[in-house]
Amino acid sequence: MAKLGIIGAGKWGTALYTALSQKVDCLITSRSKKDLKDFTSLDEVLKCEYLLIAIPAQQIRAWLKDNYIYNNHKILVASKGIESSSGDFLLDIYSEYVPKENLAFISGPSFASEVIKSLPTALVVNSYNLDLAHKFCEMFPPFIKTYTSNDVIGSEVAGAYKNVIAIASGICEGLDLGKNAAASLISRGLVEMQRFGEFFGAQHDTFMGLSGAGDLFLTASSTMSRNYRVGLGLAANKTQEAILEELGEVAEGIGTSYAIHNIKIKHKLYLPIATEVYEILEGKNPKDSLKDLLSKG
Repeated sequence: MAKLGIIGAGKWGTALYTALSQKVDCLITSRSKKDLKDFTSLDEVLKCEYLLIAIPAQQIRAWLKDNYIYNNHKILVASKGIESSSGDFLLDIYSEYVPKENLAFISGPSFASEVIKSLPTALVVNSYNLDLAHKFCEMFPPFIKTYTSNDVIGSEVAGAYKNVIAIASGICEGLDLGKNAAASLISRGLVEMQRFGEFFGAQHDTFMGLSGAGDLFLTASSTMSRNYRVGLGLAANKTQEAILEELGEVAEGIGTSYAIHNIKIKHKLYLPIATEVYEILEGKNPKDSLKDLLSKG
């Protein structure tokens, strides 16, 4: 089995390192030194043919530009998001540096805190190169059931959009609107992100499986979700800055909300939930937002 190099030692990168090192030899690196057994320099990690990159979505373009030189690497992308400044999917960004057939993307329900405890879950490895997807699947330990898919765009949209719906769900909980409202919001959120994905050529079934409904239901229903906690903060009329300071980590749904808003304007898409999340992030009163959302189809 080939050695795997992991770039990014935040909670998710560290959780994946803990899991995957049960099955394969791993090296791990990050911007700041971490107390991990196989921690090493970026130069050493980049000598590995197989890489897993767990850098926050909004930082990926700059990191690739400043640190990366392609050397026939096979890359498993563990980030989820859409670049806020450009509206580019991660596939678009990585494809500037790596052939698409050398790229794969993780999707599915996977809180880092549970993965690091070796609690069971199921994930999808998505790639246009299914041989590569199967190769990465072989690296996962038994407690993570893996599937493959060639719907890269669908997995990207689902992984990014569910964070925005999770913010909306946290707002719903913070306003004490009840479980009926939460279930309605999440189910309509699933329809909305499916509609968005299909506009970009995603497959319908992707949103009914682990990458779509599975990850959405997890992220939009638990305080273990950073984006859900962002919504709770917004419902309490806290500023973005205060919320992120309390979290102490990145919440990908914020940047993705801005990206989706720009895409919506560019393509004239109807995205009512994502629109209200964006407007709340921009200062709209959450209670006013709720009234506007209920008045829409």
